[in-house]
Amino acid sequence: MLILRKTTRLPATSILTFLRNLTTGSDFIQSTVSSNNGSRGLPNDDYFATIHHISNIVRKDIYMERTLNKMRISNIINSELVYRILRSCSNSGIESFRFFNWARTHHPNYDPTTLEFEELLKTLARTRHWETMWKVAHGMKTLDFAISPSVVCFIIEQYGKHGLINQAVELFNRLKNFDCPQTTDVHNSLLFALCEVKNFQGAYALVRRMIRKGIVPDKRTYSVLVNAWCSAGKMREAQEFLEEMSRKGFNPPVRGRDLLIDGLLNAGYLEAAKGLVRKMSKEKFVPDVGTFNSLAEALCKSGEIDFCIDLFRDVCGLGFCPDMDTYKIIITAASKVGKVDEAFRVLHRSIEDGNRPFPSLYAPILKALCRRGQFDDAFSFFADMKVKGHPPNRPVYTLLIKMCGRGGGYVEAANYLMEMTELNLMPKSQNFDMVTDGLKNCGKHDLAKRIEQLEISLRGI
Repeated sequence: MLILRKTTRLPATSILTFLRNLTTGSDFIQSTVSSNNGSRGLPNDDYFATIHHISNIVRKDIYMERTLNKMRISNIINSELVYRILRSCSNSGIESFRFFNWARTHHPNYDPTTLEFEELLKTLARTRHWETMWKVAHGMKTLDFAISPSVVCFIIEQYGKHGLINQAVELFNRLKNFDCPQTTDVHNSLLFALCEVKNFQGAYALVRRMIRKGIVPDKRTYSVLVNAWCSAGKMREAQEFLEEMSRKGFNPPVRGRDLLIDGLLNAGYLEAAKGLVRKMSKEKFVPDVGTFNSLAEALCKSGEIDFCIDLFRDVCGLGFCPDMDTYKIIITAASKVGKVDEAFRVLHRSIEDGNRPFPSLYAPILKALCRRGQFDDAFSFFADMKVKGHPPNRPVYTLLIKMCGRGGGYVEAANYLMEMTELNLMPKSQNFDMVTDGLKNCGKHDLAKRIEQLEISLRGI
């Protein structure tokens, strides 16, 4: 028996108002079919308002079908609209199922596609409505719709997250009935489910089975198992597994030590990860750039910025090639603790590598210089970045204006504010207020009046 969650019904007045404003009859719909969005039957604003309103009805209205029947929307019910509403109601399993059935039974012209079926399957799996999910899956089979491996992976992992490993294995074994191949990704999802319930023996057996079947493990295959072992404190087992795979010729895309570092970081063993990186650097090994970025972020979050900067120097000396994420992490961390000279060195290294600095790279240095009272250096550096880097954006100008105001440089703040407007960047109202008040307090009344007139001309007030 289907048990519905008690919810509050939408007020009838809001529904009627929406219907009057949006779908006041077939004349309105017909008049918009010839527009640029004729396939939708509504202009963009009305179309997405319709999706939002119907989604609220699906999620909240106990008498969903009756309310939907009163809305004259038959001419716009199509695959795109149904798919968007199902995505909007991704946490309402049974309600989404009811809406999908309503769309199919009340609109004969609506012909569902695989997209809607698979989105509904994921919603039902996410909300643990397993029986209904299987009904939909069998309905797809009767219509000769194949379930894609990506959806199968999602369902298997949902089973694993809820401890239903037997159901995950059963689905894996029944894939032939749904014309879905047992790909590497599907094997990885079952491996994830086994690790979620701490069945490491079964997970290891699955990897051996993959090898026997000629399925080559990829990076995620190793990562899932190594992360699980590290989370359980079984670092030795993880290392032995990687060594065994290496002996058999199934090397992961990155070295095993990088995977171990990732696994230790994901499990929260920061000190162990640091020790492994130290050992790698002493042996002249360079970590993978993704692994180093993960470690650097973890170090900065834990406050070990000095260690992170020293580690960056060491690996760069060994031939490490940073990417933009690496530069952003190190520059931000160095600037935050006042190591401006180090931040400058890293920025110049980035420029020497052929990178054009983004505002997110030079903004932390600007902030650090202003905090130290080095406003002339900050202004000179900013002018240099406008030439050598990407154009400054609204947050950078806002930062400069705010820091100038805190340092009493209201004239400079006013200049940057006007420069913003010349670049069609709208300053915040707080910036106008701060600059005008500061100029008046320091006797610059004419300039304050110009700033006030500028705000009036921009905002029309």
